[in-house]
Amino acid sequence: MNYVLKSIVVFMALSLGITTATAHKEQAKHKDDGKAKVKTKGKAKVKAKKARKTKKAKAVPARVLFEKMTKAADVPAQAFGSYAKGCFAGGQQLAKNGPAWQVMRLSRNRNWGTPRIISYIEKFAKDAKAKDGWPGLLIGDMSQPRGGPVSGHASHQVGLDTDIWLRPSPARQLSLTERESLNSISVLTKNRKKINPDTWKPEHLKLYRRAVSYKEVGLIFVNPVIKQRLCKDAGKDRKWLRKVRPWRGHYSHFHVRLTCAKGDKQCKNQPKMAAGDGCGADLAKWFKPKKKKKKGFKFKFVPKKEMTLAGLPRACRRVLKQ
Repeated sequence: MNYVLKSIVVFMALSLGITTATAHKEQAKHKDDGKAKVKTKGKAKVKAKKARKTKKAKAVPARVLFEKMTKAADVPAQAFGSYAKGCFAGGQQLAKNGPAWQVMRLSRNRNWGTPRIISYIEKFAKDAKAKDGWPGLLIGDMSQPRGGPVSGHASHQVGLDTDIWLRPSPARQLSLTERESLNSISVLTKNRKKINPDTWKPEHLKLYRRAVSYKEVGLIFVNPVIKQRLCKDAGKDRKWLRKVRPWRGHYSHFHVRLTCAKGDKQCKNQPKMAAGDGCGADLAKWFKPKKKKKKGFKFKFVPKKEMTLAGLPRACRRVLKQ
């Protein structure tokens, strides 16, 4: 009897030991599995983070995407975003030849814009020829078929900007080769500090005045030296000078910018300009001597990062697909 009891006790002890050992093994296994999952999850996060960084680093500049578009988005006309950060849909192409204009640099395919800018150019060109004796406009860059960032310009993105050359159009129709090789004329001296009397004509004053005479015009950019001359020659009628704003460059062309169309809620207008004709202190700032750099100062050029599609209004993604 004692032998039987001892056998039972030994058997139970062994069973208990095996069960406990198995439990420990299972517990250890679960623990190891948990660690493995945590480790795998950690690796996945690191991998995802690296992928995001790589994707961001390899993001294609929005300029490249919009330059590939050869036609407008075939939907109702609408501008999205601001002049220097946007795009547009439903654009129209300005005819390369008109009764009072010719489009230059046709190879760039930048004679596109909203119906608002097309209408403006046609009207301005005809009025300048019929009323001011200007032979005809030579049209420089407007926008790409769907707008967006464009090389050589900070703006021209929402189909409301156009460059007008200061060189009058010849009486004949220019050839395709001439449109690519012919340049505009500068109305400034070689050092760009004064008006060049050989190239500046009284008709230029009339042209600038006519350019800003329409309600849809928000402003035009001109060289500070040209603005100075306009202020001098404007006479008593000076209200139009308020829309003429000084900016660097712009000595062989001027840049017209229209306001957003009424009801175009996703188009952002230019900030309101200060009152007055802009011929006072604001203009004088452009002619102040530049401060001399301190000795030992070294300018470090940091290239500006190109804008990606993520930096534009979300609507611009749809515009590219339409």
